[in-house]
Amino acid sequence: MDDRFDRRELLLHLGDMLEVLSCLARTGRPEALVVQLAKEQNLSQDFRFLQALGPKMTVAEFSAGVASAFFLWPKELLDTELNRKALASTVQHELFDGNPDGWNSYVGHLRKKVKWFGDGLPGMRKEAGAEPLHDAVEEVNRVGVASSPERDVPGERKGWPWPEPKPTT
Repeated sequence: MDDRFDRRELLLHLGDMLEVLSCLARTGRPEALVVQLAKEQNLSQDFRFLQALGPKMTVAEFSAGVASAFFLWPKELLDTELNRKALASTVQHELFDGNPDGWNSYVGHLRKKVKWFGDGLPGMRKEAGAEPLHDAVEEVNRVGVASSPERDVPGERKGWPWPEPKPTT
């Protein structure tokens, strides 16, 4: 399966999580509520997934949750076989335990870019992924990669970040 663009989107999301973590840590207010600080720091505009977090989650809890939820992502995303369930289940357990509505909202947000994210996990509502799916070609063009005729073929995934898949015989 050619999942290079899904891996790329998940790496970008990991970067977003680390950026948010850094911004919140710089405030020096570990006991402050994440949703409150995100609003004060205008983080909710750029990082809409923050709206899915529990309203009583503190910066300290969020920091610990992000560290536990995402520490394996770089290794997992570089493995030959992508363990989709493990990627999502750690996030669900560490950041959304006891917050099924938030989890479903978060999954809906990520499924705009990675349509399979959260599949097969308990607590998922079917409508969590009912939002329109992400167009990978549009996203690649948005971040500055020039369009080419072969890239404009819907469903085709070619080029960076990994080389073309080798045919198996």
